[in-house]
Amino acid sequence: MSRKAKNQSSSISLSISRWLGKVSTAKPSTFALSAIIIGAAIFFFAGGIYTIVLKPLASVYLGDTFYFLYPELSSQFIFDTVIATLLYSLGFLGLLAMYSSTKQAYNPRQAYMSLMLGATLLLLSYVFLEVAINIKLG
Repeated sequence: MSRKAKNQSSSISLSISRWLGKVSTAKPSTFALSAIIIGAAIFFFAGGIYTIVLKPLASVYLGDTFYFLYPELSSQFIFDTVIATLLYSLGFLGLLAMYSSTKQAYNPRQAYMSLMLGATLLLLSYVFLEVAINIKLG
């Protein structure tokens, strides 16, 4: 019985060391690494750590009013985080569209459309974030 346990433990440690070797020598693509870093930044800026640590309510129904946004700046609901994440992502997509328009100099019409789409997304994101902050301020 002890020999079987010893073989199992050595097999597990060998598989873990192989896995760690593969992970430590892996070379992720620049795109994947950039996407992970940008996703993490958006998550942090939107208040993801606050949501994980304090576990607030998703939303609340008081009287005849349904609140998605907490009516103070010092606290938030889970939907505050979701809304902020979506709006930050929308703004980032606008920035990406504006950047991609610079790569299309050979096709001015497509470059202009991409620039206008990006500017519109960025402007919408900014306006809706301002509206959300004004709702929270009361």
